[in-house]
Amino acid sequence: MKVKALKKTANELKIEVEGVGHTLCNLLQKRLLEDAHVESAGYDVPHPLASNAIIYVRTKGRMKAEEVLQSAVEKIRETNKEFGKELQKVLKKA
Repeated sequence: MKVKALKKTANELKIEVEGVGHTLCNLLQKRLLEDAHVESAGYDVPHPLASNAIIYVRTKGRMKAEEVLQSAVEKIRETNKEFGKELQKVLKKA
């Protein structure tokens, strides 16, 4: 997976991520929009046959866009860990 910065300012970040589709991007967008510092967040998959997504985030106030993005990724990791633990419990019972 390659990540390339397309635009980077204090309050705005636009990156291209190679090899990802709607599943990861939608989850990331949802987590970003839960943050009160985020003014807008979204993604685009410009061509259905190419799995390169463009993810963008714009913040309000003094919070940097890259910090908000890193925070959202960390929240996703934590959710994934919790899900994994709960899944293991359920599978042991079955």
